[in-house]
Amino acid sequence: MNKPAQPFTDGLPNLNAAHFLVPTHESLRVAEPITHAPRFLILYGSLRERSFSRFLAYEAARLLEAMGGEVRIYDAHGLPLPDDTTAEHPKVQELRNLSIWSEGQVWASPERHGNLTGVMKSQIDWLPLSEGSVRPTQGRTLAVMQVSGGSQSFNTVNALRVLGRWMRMIVVPNQSSVPMAYKEFDDVGRMKPGPLYERVVDVCEELMKFTLLTREQSAYLVDRYSERKEREPERLGAVAADIGFVKR
Repeated sequence: MNKPAQPFTDGLPNLNAAHFLVPTHESLRVAEPITHAPRFLILYGSLRERSFSRFLAYEAARLLEAMGGEVRIYDAHGLPLPDDTTAEHPKVQELRNLSIWSEGQVWASPERHGNLTGVMKSQIDWLPLSEGSVRPTQGRTLAVMQVSGGSQSFNTVNALRVLGRWMRMIVVPNQSSVPMAYKEFDDVGRMKPGPLYERVVDVCEELMKFTLLTREQSAYLVDRYSERKEREPERLGAVAADIGFVKR
């Protein structure tokens, strides 16, 4: 059988060759390996005194520390609603600085009315895609988890995945959904042994692996043709003129 003629060998006339970089194995080589422990930020979506999402967050923290990670858990008490104040608020600055510090994150939320809670969404909404030249979430790994009061659901982890991708994070394939969470944690907030706990271990193990695999390469992995092109002085000048900062 004859091989058909290729219809896509007529060049790339719309491509700016100066900013087109072909990915190679050589580009993925690490010049200076990172030696500090992998850094993880954990967010949870409830302010209740007996919070199952907090208990789940603490289980993830214990596991990640046991695997050699350094973990910080953000306490959302006192965080204002998005746009209710400026980003200079101390709780907002704390959250953003922790996100910048992190190399991987865990988001654990209860499911309320079929989706993540407002507490969880407010934390994510206070994290900007970019702040000057800094991107607090881009290129970081993310694991998603949820707890439910009733039967097992995946609405919240699915919504968290969408948000994580929107924030340009590397969302690991595995996830944890804990149904009837009140049955899965003891009186002191420790998760009971069983398949649901084992899934949490799996998720944390996978998050650690993906973080070790990507943290030295995250800047390269999220380096984009379109953004390289936008950094041209002529392009920046045209954008500034369009929005009224300079005259043409």
